[in-house]
Amino acid sequence: MGAGDFIERSLTQSLDHCIKCNICTTVCPVAAVADLFPGPKYVGPQAQRFRRADQPVPDVSVDYCSGCRACNMACPTGVHIAELNARARAQIVAEQGLPLRNRLIARSELIGRLGNGPHAPIANWALRQPLMRRTVEYALGIAREAPLPAFSASTFRAWFRRRERQMQPARRATQSRRQVVYFHGCATNYYEPHVGKAAVAALERNGFEVILAKQNCCGLPLISNGDFATARRYHEANVRKLLPYVRQGIPIVGTSTSCTLTLKEEAPAILGLDGPDVRLVSAHVYDIFEFLCELADRGELNTDFRPVECMLPYHPPCQLRAHRIGLPAVDVLALVPGLRLVESHADCCGIAGTYGLKREKYQIGMDVGAQLFAFIRDSGSDLALCDSETCRWQITHGSDVATQHPIEILAEAYGEE
Repeated sequence: MGAGDFIERSLTQSLDHCIKCNICTTVCPVAAVADLFPGPKYVGPQAQRFRRADQPVPDVSVDYCSGCRACNMACPTGVHIAELNARARAQIVAEQGLPLRNRLIARSELIGRLGNGPHAPIANWALRQPLMRRTVEYALGIAREAPLPAFSASTFRAWFRRRERQMQPARRATQSRRQVVYFHGCATNYYEPHVGKAAVAALERNGFEVILAKQNCCGLPLISNGDFATARRYHEANVRKLLPYVRQGIPIVGTSTSCTLTLKEEAPAILGLDGPDVRLVSAHVYDIFEFLCELADRGELNTDFRPVECMLPYHPPCQLRAHRIGLPAVDVLALVPGLRLVESHADCCGIAGTYGLKREKYQIGMDVGAQLFAFIRDSGSDLALCDSETCRWQITHGSDVATQHPIEILAEAYGEE
């Protein structure tokens, strides 16, 4: 039996540990607001027992699972509920095909390339027009109210390459510095280059040379929409591109907590990928504050901070909690003089990557996020922090409060503009 077969069997057999306690249903943010989704237990381990090769496709209600993993975190017996639901959704796609809408929004790298560049202002203007949004909703099923990020006029990678050319003399003088590979993800490259700039500044302040390896989309949007074949190709490509660095012991650090979780475990587990190369890359991936927190624990973190006098609401996204690493951003930012974070205890923002963009799921996403939006508004702050890009866009959409990645506040504390 191959390694992939072992993962497959382990995942499927985990349903036998389900004791039907319904704890997963009580924590499910979607089941709490939508009758269309009967809950993780019903569509996960309970339904999985009836899914066989010669059986009809699973109940379509499984498509209303947002993949937030709250059920996994709460399950007392370790059933892989979210993964089982993702597999069931992929079975539906395999048998019925992938709708054009889902095929498009799952390709975040392609969309970013199309909208990025000198024509970004025109694309952004067009996507703000009510008539255009209504047309897109009618033609594709993307909710007219859904939060769509603004394209950047230049990519993060273009900025990094220009900066590298300017810094070559200084780079040769510091060749003995430690190195990290930065996995920026699609959002930083095409929509939020400022997040990548802040990450580079923070890593360099801690004595690291930042390497920008070749990389592609992590594949999470494809997994979430059931396109496993393409997602598998994406993950295998990332493993090939990152492997030369991790073989040298160079860590992979990312600012998108969704991308880092996908590289660490979500893609291998859900797609059934295994082997020494996959495991080696997985073992070398860190979310950026996880990485900085380990530096702090070893007494190696640069704590030469200037005061940042403010109180900011902070929402730890679902994908961060699924890392099972605590709240490293809170731990690191607690070292900044004058800065106080107030943690959100809301279950989820409701966007779940591409979930809340879909016409039939938009209102579900907004209802799921209502508690979080109220918390942000009630904080009285004009700025909120969150580690996930899609969650930041959803928070701003639902609360009218601006958002930043916590790394931007850390860069500010280091005196970076």
